[in-house]
Amino acid sequence: MTSDAAFTYNGGKVAPGERQNLRYGISETYLGDPVRIPVTIVNGERPGPTMFLSAAAHGDELNGIEVVREVAFEWNLSELAGTIVCLPVLNVPGFLTQQRYLPIYDRDLNRSFPGNPTSTSAKRMAHAIFRNFIEPCDFGLDFHTSTRGRTNMLHVRADMGKPRVARLAHAFGASVIVDGAGSDGTLRGEATRADVPTITIEMGQAHRFERSLIDDALAGVESVFGEYGLRDHDLVRWPGWRTIVTEKTWIRADAGGIVDMHYERGSLVREGERICTITDPFKADGTPVRAPFTGVLIGVLENPVVYPGNPICHLVDLDEETARIVERRQSNR
Repeated sequence: MTSDAAFTYNGGKVAPGERQNLRYGISETYLGDPVRIPVTIVNGERPGPTMFLSAAAHGDELNGIEVVREVAFEWNLSELAGTIVCLPVLNVPGFLTQQRYLPIYDRDLNRSFPGNPTSTSAKRMAHAIFRNFIEPCDFGLDFHTSTRGRTNMLHVRADMGKPRVARLAHAFGASVIVDGAGSDGTLRGEATRADVPTITIEMGQAHRFERSLIDDALAGVESVFGEYGLRDHDLVRWPGWRTIVTEKTWIRADAGGIVDMHYERGSLVREGERICTITDPFKADGTPVRAPFTGVLIGVLENPVVYPGNPICHLVDLDEETARIVERRQSNR
């Protein structure tokens, strides 16, 4: 779909050739003061698709904020074909307190979409965001990080059974795509079900700006711009290798103790190799944790202490040909 019309939301519009920065009210505090989210809308002079970029649905997930801000304020958008809706901080109350969930009743904003204007605080906020800035778009990118104590390599999560979503996921150019519809209430799941194909980009850890991951994500956004013609000079990228996984395995601790990780996020591990060792404070009776199959670690523990049952790492399977490609690339670093 292409559009050469104004982008409209409840309370305003942005005509072709215009940019608007606004703080949009989605709720109120206990004192009756407005809770506002920052929004930047850039409507190009040339017709094209309407795309949203969102971050910080979980208030402590910061990497995506910088991606969205740099697209909005550092990229040359003078010849933009279409419209971009930039939402760098969805969960403003959580961002202000630097916690994952909304401080109000500890609700998860990213389990509250598409929202409901007469329901809980979280669903009212989600409704205001969804109806005004998500539903009017043709597709979108939603940026996340791992939760506290863990870190993710950059990868995409997408419902690959839907061709329009698969196109978007491939266009972003990540090496790993985790296939799945998304849980009920998630922004990407509900947007996709509302005919706005959306993918999640997972990158890094909470409470951090990680420059290398931000740069990789910006390259992915450029690639999406190229695929959909938002800018003429952006090229769709090939990451060098790619795997689409439907099954992923959380490897959990079978003993309590202190974890000594032997691999970083993004590393290839071969079946039977020791991923980490769990020891007690005296470094005695080390318990090895071995890879059950050959794959790549898309997520690993950052906080090095565990109880039995705690997740240690997130491993996705690789076929042998892809594993050899990854092995060669990692050995040449």
